[in-house]
Formats: sequence, structure tokens, C-alpha cells
Amino acid sequence: MAQPRCRPRLLSPLSRLLLLTALLLPVRPLAAAGAAPLLALCAAYPPELTALHAEFGVSAERGFTETRIKGLTFWRGRAGRHEVVIFRTGVSLVNAAYQLQIALERFPITAILFAGVAGGVDPSLQVGDVVIPERWAYHAEAAYLNPDGKGGHVLPSFLRPRAENFGMIFPNEVAATREGEADFRRLPSFPADPAMLAAARRALGRMPALRAGDRTVVVSVGGTGVAGPVFLDNAAYREWVFRVWQARCADMESTALAHVAWSNQVPILIIRGLSDLAGAQRGANPIETYETRVSGIATRVLRAVVEEL
Repeated sequence: MAQPRCRPRLLSPLSRLLLLTALLLPVRPLAAAGAAPLLALCAAYPPELTALHAEFGVSAERGFTETRIKGLTFWRGRAGRHEVVIFRTGVSLVNAAYQLQIALERFPITAILFAGVAGGVDPSLQVGDVVIPERWAYHAEAAYLNPDGKGGHVLPSFLRPRAENFGMIFPNEVAATREGEADFRRLPSFPADPAMLAAARRALGRMPALRAGDRTVVVSVGGTGVAGPVFLDNAAYREWVFRVWQARCADMESTALAHVAWSNQVPILIIRGLSDLAGAQRGANPIETYETRVSGIATRVLRAVVEEL
């Protein structure tokens, strides 16, 4: 006797839609347990990226493979005992955040290291010096307020100033969230990774002295860096930033990178060489004079940290 045929069970329209959605969603490749680390080595714009390529010998002949994603180029290969992916984040906060997030979603990155230039804010530092901050804050996350006609400003009800204002500019903390957080919470800054900070300190103890022109470069770990969507070239604003945050340097990407790393729970370390003094100089800002040389200095420090990891 023939067996009765089993009719295939059809998915409902809703089930088919849910299945199709799941198949189309991008999946972030997670590092398998015990997998070799993949270090993201990044920089913001051509002089910095050129220094990274030169320092790590990025080329097909040296085993690097090129991948293009949404107009962005990633080079994956090896640096000593580490597997690395090298890419450009772009200039300014939105580019940096967007492009780092793409990298994190498409590669199994286990740590992020950045090397580039910045404006020096700490008056004890000079052009060519290198700073590796422990934390990063937004200097331009703020409310711009009207005067109240009495020598002050009209404050909105939500704002409780915690720091000195710069005229109409009242700094404020940023709201952020990540997996495991109940809701957005306001944060004054985003941390660099303690283990990589420790590796940086060890690496600096072993590095030969670096030179910038006729002087020995000072390389230091610690303190606060700041970032915002503006090229800072104003002495009075620079002095205010130093008073409020005791900032060592200012740039246009780092806090966004640290923010994205914090939200994704991926360790990050950012190394900045000082190409200018953020407005403290006399005359024109000298970034174009020093950006190439200082990018190379910052990248050599990054290389020493990578070798220490």
C-alpha cells in the first residue's frame, strides 16, 4: 500500500517577510573564541594615511588585500605577528563615526588604534610632540544661547551648566548608549583602553628618542583630548578649552572614534602628534608645513605600541 504523501507546510506571509528580513540584515562578523586578534589601524586624511602605508608596507606584494565597501578602501594584511586592517576614517566627527562603524560591522576587529595630527592645547607642549590621552571629550557639544540683557544668558530648562561657558557657548555632556545599557546616559568623556595605555607606556620606555627638527620630541601618555566639528585656530577659544578640560590636544575625529568604540565595546587607543598650536601661533596656522612630518612621528609611535601588544 502506498504511503500517504506529506504536503509541504507553507509559511504565512508574515513568516516569509520575517525570514527575508533576517536574510537581508547585515551580520557583523564576530571574532571566534581563541581567534587571532585583528587590529584596526586608521588615520583621518591623506598625510596620515600615507604615513601608515609607509610604516606598515601596505602593498599587494607584501600580502595585503584590498576591499572596497561603500566607496571606502580597506587593506588587510599582517604587521609582524598581528593581523591588521588599515583604512581611512575621513575628516570630522560624522565621517569618523560612520566609517569606523562600517569597519566594525564588516571586519572582526578586536582593537582599534589611530595615529594622526592635532592642534596642541596644553601650553607646555610644542609642535612635534605626541600625546596619547586617557579619555576624549567633545568640546563643541553645547548650547548656543541668547543674552538675557543683564550680562548673562537665557538658559533652557534642560541645561544645568557644569563648566565655564565661552560667551554664548555653553558646553554640555553627550548622551550615549550601548548593549546592556537600560537607556541613553550622559557622559563627560569616552575612555581609551587601559591595557593599550599600559602597552603604550611600556613601548615608550623602549623607543629611541624621536626628533622634530632640532629638538627631541616629548611623547606622553595621559590626560584628556578633545574633538569637535571645527578646525580650531583661535587663541582665546584654545585657552578656554584648556581651562575647562585641561585638554592636551584638539582635533576633529578622536572623540567620535572613542564614542563608537565605547558603544561597540571595542578597545581603542588614539595617538596624536601636534602639527600646530590650535591658534596660539603668530600669523598663519602652520599645519600644512608640519602635517606630513608629524604624521610620520605619530605613526612610528603607533608601530611601537602595536609591537608591544
